[in-house]
Amino acid sequence: MNKWAFVSDFDGTISKKDFYHLVLEKYFAEGKELYTQWKSGGLKDIEFLSQVFTSIHQNESQIIQDIHSIELDGHISTFIRKVQAQGGVFYILSAGTDYYIHHLLKQHGITNVKVYSNEGFYKEKNVHMKIDPEHPHYSERYGIDKSKVITMLKEEYDTIYFAGDSEPDSHPAKVADVTFAMKALPEILKETKTPFIEVKDFLDIDQYLTKQGVLR
Repeated sequence: MNKWAFVSDFDGTISKKDFYHLVLEKYFAEGKELYTQWKSGGLKDIEFLSQVFTSIHQNESQIIQDIHSIELDGHISTFIRKVQAQGGVFYILSAGTDYYIHHLLKQHGITNVKVYSNEGFYKEKNVHMKIDPEHPHYSERYGIDKSKVITMLKEEYDTIYFAGDSEPDSHPAKVADVTFAMKALPEILKETKTPFIEVKDFLDIDQYLTKQGVLR
């Protein structure tokens, strides 16, 4: 049995901006009403994202250029290499789509990272998601059930560390052994009395795990 794994959300955790925010700002200003409807509970996450991602109407080269403009956490590449070099396995767990995640990982030279996310593909000037209700990790609300993925990984590893920043991450946080919470997530986890360690970024996480002797 492998000893430990680090699982991280992507949008807003590894990336500094959610891909859907970029689309709303650049191509889909009228989607702000949709955003309000989603945040008030009128739309499932997967319904909101599907509508946003199919409102880009650009050639794939332009979409990839836009994806490449998204800034990542300044310490993430170093952190992933350190985890991998010291016996850990790094995973990305996202309720967005793997389409832009893979483009960003390739751009930053990040390798040997498995991505659990909603399958995405370019077609007719937009990004589409392939959601399979028969998939073992299926979620009606998010497309992918992050808690199910963490539960599956716990069968393989002694310890699962998890990092996230928003409401979808509150569910896997209940299953992970140790949760690092950024941005909006700490307040959400306080309400549910879910244990967490509050951090700002991956440098904070690195320093914490180094003090604990997990990293050197």
